[in-house]
Amino acid sequence: MSISFSQLHTTGDEFDFLHEALLKGQLAGDGDFTRKCQAWLEAAISCPKVLLTHSCTAALEMATILAGIQPGDEVIMPSYTFVSTANAVVLQGGVPVFVDIRPDTLNLDETKVEAAITAKTKAIIPVHYAGVGCEMDELQAIAEAHGLVLIEDAAQGVCASYKQRPLGSLGDMAAFSFHATKNIVSGEGGALALNNPELIERAETVWEKGTNRSKFFRGEVSKYTWVDVGSSYLPSELTAAFLWAQLQHAEAIQQQRHAIWNQYHQAFTPLAAQRSMQCPQIPAHCSHNAHIYYLIMATSAARTKILAALRTAGIAAVFHYVPLHSSPAGLRFGRTAGTLAVTDAIADRIVRLPLSASLTQTEIDTVISTVTALLLAGDDAHHSG
Repeated sequence: MSISFSQLHTTGDEFDFLHEALLKGQLAGDGDFTRKCQAWLEAAISCPKVLLTHSCTAALEMATILAGIQPGDEVIMPSYTFVSTANAVVLQGGVPVFVDIRPDTLNLDETKVEAAITAKTKAIIPVHYAGVGCEMDELQAIAEAHGLVLIEDAAQGVCASYKQRPLGSLGDMAAFSFHATKNIVSGEGGALALNNPELIERAETVWEKGTNRSKFFRGEVSKYTWVDVGSSYLPSELTAAFLWAQLQHAEAIQQQRHAIWNQYHQAFTPLAAQRSMQCPQIPAHCSHNAHIYYLIMATSAARTKILAALRTAGIAAVFHYVPLHSSPAGLRFGRTAGTLAVTDAIADRIVRLPLSASLTQTEIDTVISTVTALLLAGDDAHHSG
C-alpha cells in the first residue's frame, strides 16, 4: 500500500463549474466565480472585503504594500513559517525579525513580541500554525499600543477560529491559502481579507496592477489608468471556479478531516507520555480546522528513524519548515530577537502524518497501526534518555 501525504480531494462539482466558466468565455480574473468566492469568504470570515489572489504569497505581498513597509522597516514574525511570510517583507526592502514560538501550539510566542519591537518596527505577522489561532488578544493589544499593523498569516487557518472569532478577522489584514496541500484547494490560489475599511480602496488598486480599473467598472471614474504600485494578483476564473466547488462543500470537507484528526489523536495521545512524545495541543478557546496532525518526537534521531520506517512501509510522512532564521536567505535578510530555542528544537523533531478528506478508513487504520507499532517497538531512539 502507498499512502500519499496530501491526497487531492475533489467534491464532484469541479468539472461542472470549470465547464460553466469556459462557456461564459471569461477566463481572466474578476468574473462571476471570483465574486462568488469573495462573497462566501466575506461571510465566513465576517470581513468587509476579501480579494481573491493567485496565491497566499501574493496576498502577503499585497499586505506588505498596504502596510506601507519601506526599506529598513522591521516586521516581527516567527521563524517557523513558510518562506513567503518573510519574502513579502524582503521584497519591500523590509527586515524580518524572527521571534521564537510557543512549545504548545508552535505559534508565535506573544510574550516575546514586545521585547523585539524597536523604533523601526512597522508590523507584526503572526502565523496560525496547523489552523490553531495565535493569542490574538495579546497581539492586538501590543499592535495597538505601539501603532503597528497586524497581518494574520492564515495560510493554514481557513474555517478555524479564536475565541469564537474566525481566523482572518482579527488583524488589519489576513492572507489565506488554497494551495493543493490545504483543506480547501484550487491548485494554487489565495485571498486577502481586509478588516480595516481604510485599506480597501487602495487594495483594489494594488490588486489590479496599480490601476483604478475597479472604480472604472463601478462607474466612479470615466477611464482607468495607472495610479499606484501594484501587480497582477488576480487568479483566473478557472481557479475561482474550482475553488467555488470546494467552498460549497467546505463543511463536509472539514467534518471528514476532523474525523481523521480525532482518530489519530485518540490513538497517539496515550502513547505520548510513554515515549516522551508530544501530540498537538489545542487551547480550549481555539477551534482548529484539522489541517495538520503531527507528532513531536523525543529526539532528532527518533524523527529520522520513524520517517525512514514509514517511507519503507509506503506511508508518506514528512517533517516541516527549516527555520527561516537559520536559512541562507534568513541570515542575509533578517535578524533574530532573543533565542529561538523552541523553534530549533521543534523543527528537528516534528513528524507530520498523512491527512486528507480522501483518506480511506483502511488507510487511516494502516497509518495508526504502523505508527503505533513503531512507537511501541521500545527502541532507545524513541526515548529522551
